[in-house]
Amino acid sequence: MKEQRIYARVVKWVLIGLLVFASVYGGYSVMTYGNRWFASLSNPRIRRERRNVIAGDIIDRRGVTLATTSDGARVYQSNSAIRRAMVHVLGDDEGNISNGVETFQAGYLLGFERTLAEQIARMIRGEMNKGDSVTLTVDSGLCVEGVSAFAAFDNTRGKRGAAVVMNYRTGEVLCQISLPNFDPHAITDATRSDEAQPFWNRAVQSVYPPGSTFKIITATAALRSIPDILTKEYNCSGALEVMGTAITDMGGTRHGPLTLSRAFTLSCNNVFAEIALEAGDERLRRAAEDFGFNDNFLFRDLVVENSRYPLQNRNPFELAWSGVGQSQIGATPLHMCMIAAAIANGGVMMEPSLVLKAESDNSVLRYQFTTREYRRCLTADEANQIKQYMRAVVTSGTGTRARVDGLTICGKTGSAESSLNKNLVTHGWFIGFIDDARYPYAVSVLVESVNENEGGGSTAALIAQRLFAYVKNHLPVNAGTPEGS
Repeated sequence: MKEQRIYARVVKWVLIGLLVFASVYGGYSVMTYGNRWFASLSNPRIRRERRNVIAGDIIDRRGVTLATTSDGARVYQSNSAIRRAMVHVLGDDEGNISNGVETFQAGYLLGFERTLAEQIARMIRGEMNKGDSVTLTVDSGLCVEGVSAFAAFDNTRGKRGAAVVMNYRTGEVLCQISLPNFDPHAITDATRSDEAQPFWNRAVQSVYPPGSTFKIITATAALRSIPDILTKEYNCSGALEVMGTAITDMGGTRHGPLTLSRAFTLSCNNVFAEIALEAGDERLRRAAEDFGFNDNFLFRDLVVENSRYPLQNRNPFELAWSGVGQSQIGATPLHMCMIAAAIANGGVMMEPSLVLKAESDNSVLRYQFTTREYRRCLTADEANQIKQYMRAVVTSGTGTRARVDGLTICGKTGSAESSLNKNLVTHGWFIGFIDDARYPYAVSVLVESVNENEGGGSTAALIAQRLFAYVKNHLPVNAGTPEGS
C-alpha cells in the first residue's frame, strides 16, 4: 500500500512537470510565432489539441453563437443562412479555409492561453480542458444581408464576389463575406472540385485591379503635386492617345471640359490618365504607398494579401493606366474598404480587427479589443476634399444607386478590366461610407465578371445600398465603441 502511494505521488508530480513544460513551451511559441504559427495547418500541436480540448465557442457581436463543441464534434450555427454567410470568417473543421477564426484564433479556442494554475486545478478536479470563447466584431445578420443582396438582383445573382463593412472610427470588421460560399456541415466532393473555388476567401485573399476606385489615390497625388488642380480645367475628347494607344471611357464617352471634381464625379478615364502623367510615377506611387500599397500587412486578427503598386515597366502608357487603377495595380476588397474608411476618418486608417474579446468559461478575460491606428494616409484637409468628391459621386455621378434616404453616403464606383482564364472580364466595384457620426461605417463591394456594358455603378452600388440600409435600420446608433465595452 505504501509503495502504491509513493507511485501515485510520482505519477502526479510527473504529470504536473509535463504540464509546466507544456505551458512554458506553449507560451514561448505564442510569443515567438504569434497567431500565424498557430494558424498553420501543419502545426502538430494544433492537431493534437483539437483531440484533447473542448474547443471554445465563437460568438458574434450580438451574442449569436456561430460555433460550439458538442459531444466532441464542432457544430456551427443551426441557421443555414448564417452558417454559409459566416463560413469564410470562421473556417470549417476540415481546415479548408485558410486563416479562418478556427485556426487563426486557436491560441484562445484550444486553451493555449490557460495559466498553469488553471491547468492544475482542472487536472485535480478531473475536468477536461476547455478552450476560451471568442467574441467577434462581426454582425452575422449583416453578413447574411450581404449574401442576400448579391442574390437580390438579376445582374449580380450567382456572381462571385466579396463585401466588407467596417467601423471607420475603430477598425472593427462587421461584415466580411465571399461568394460562392458553402455549408460547413455539407461539404461534398462537388464542393471540393467546384471550379468557382468556394474555399477561397475573396475578401482578403484575392487581389483585383481596383479600377476607378483607385482614382481616390490619383486625386490625392494631384492635390499634392499640381498647384492649380482645384481650378484647372482638362478636356476629355473621348480618347487620350499615349504611346500610340488610346485610353478611353466606357462606351467611348466624350465629357468635354472638366475640373478634377467633375472628372471624379463622372469617373473620366481621360482626365485621370492625364493627371497621372502630369503628377509622375514617383508621386503617384508615393500616394499609393501612403494608403498601404506595397506594405506587408501584419494585422492582429486577419491575414490579408498585400496590395501592389508596380515598381517596374513604368513607361508613360503604364503610368497613364495606373492613374485609372489598371496597369499592374492590385488590392483586396478589405484593403479598399480601409481606403474608404481612411477618407471618412479624416485621413487616419485604422487597423482592421475581428476579435472583440476572448474569455474563459469561468469568466477570465484573456483579451479585450482596443483600437489601433494603422497609418495616416493623408491630411484632414485632403481627406475632406476627397470626401466632397465622393459625395458628388453618389448625389449626381456614377454611384447614385448607393443612395439611402436619411443617410449621407459618399462613394466611388469602379469598373476594372482583368484576365480570367485568358478572357478579358470586367469586375464591378463600389467603395464608400456613411458620413454620419451615428453610423461610422465604410463599405467595399466587389462583383466579379459583370455583364457586358455594366460596371460598378450598376452592380456593386446596388449591393452597397442594401448594406447601408441594413446599417441604418438594424445597427445601434452611435456605435463608435465596441458593444459591451
